[in-house]
Amino acid sequence: MRTLQAGLIYFLIVFGAGFALAFVRIPLLVPALGVRTAELLEMPVMLAVIGWASRRLALRHHDWSRTRRLSAGLLALALLVCAELGLAYAVDGRSPGEYVASRDPVSGCAYLASLLVFAAAPALWSGAVSRKS
Repeated sequence: MRTLQAGLIYFLIVFGAGFALAFVRIPLLVPALGVRTAELLEMPVMLAVIGWASRRLALRHHDWSRTRRLSAGLLALALLVCAELGLAYAVDGRSPGEYVASRDPVSGCAYLASLLVFAAAPALWSGAVSRKS
């Protein structure tokens, strides 16, 4: 149960940050710079959020094995993919296939790589992470 809770909190932090950044990216950056550039500019911010949130998870659950922290990351990934596809359907009526096909090839590949980092990040922190940092 604690793994489910940790994965849910990790998902909510990262999804919430991405949702908030969309309010800057979509109305301000996309018209000025285009979808690809806007999404690529958002990526380092999201990777920083992923790093912070995954470290927070590792610090909070320093006694967990890497496998258990990876399980929380994979659960968070599943929730993120479901939320993304659900929003695409609810907002634009796009099927999962249509949503994936609509992604920019460059920023879409970068996004896919960031999803892999998102899933693995909690397990990448050392189990002996200092609680003072």
